[in-house]
Amino acid sequence: MATEKTTIFSTETAARFDRLVTLYPVKRSALVPMLLYAQDDLGYITPGAVAEIAQRLDLRENDVESVLSYYSMLRTKPAGKYNLQVCTNISCMLRDGYGIYEHCKKRLGIGHKEVTADGLFSLEEVECIGACSWAPAMQVNYDFYDELTPEKVDVIIEDYKAGRGKETV
Repeated sequence: MATEKTTIFSTETAARFDRLVTLYPVKRSALVPMLLYAQDDLGYITPGAVAEIAQRLDLRENDVESVLSYYSMLRTKPAGKYNLQVCTNISCMLRDGYGIYEHCKKRLGIGHKEVTADGLFSLEEVECIGACSWAPAMQVNYDFYDELTPEKVDVIIEDYKAGRGKETV
């Protein structure tokens, strides 16, 4: 008698995981993509996600947790509905990336990896988002914003607050 597979993930994500393990010669190579998809599906990496991914890849939970703790883009706590990632790497730093980050902190009243009380925004200082030619830059979820000024940041935040962010279009 066949046993039914149970999962904490959506049907689409579980199917994606099933396919991922067939793409790599070594199952473990699917770990980081699985963690990213799990985060997209659940909002953050839960202990249950760690356990299921470890089982799917024939790893120990400690193996998954060590990779999870290494990558700063992976979260073990919920983020805000809109996650602002402000780049402060060299090009952004030279064009006031830290000023943009400090402006976001002051404007939102939160620090690194914190969430506003209403759960709408979270903020992260990140190393590089690959926008050196258009620095300073940030992402809001998967939407990209460049050549930022404090005034542009204020407009972006207000647009998301009002439900007019790029992803809502």
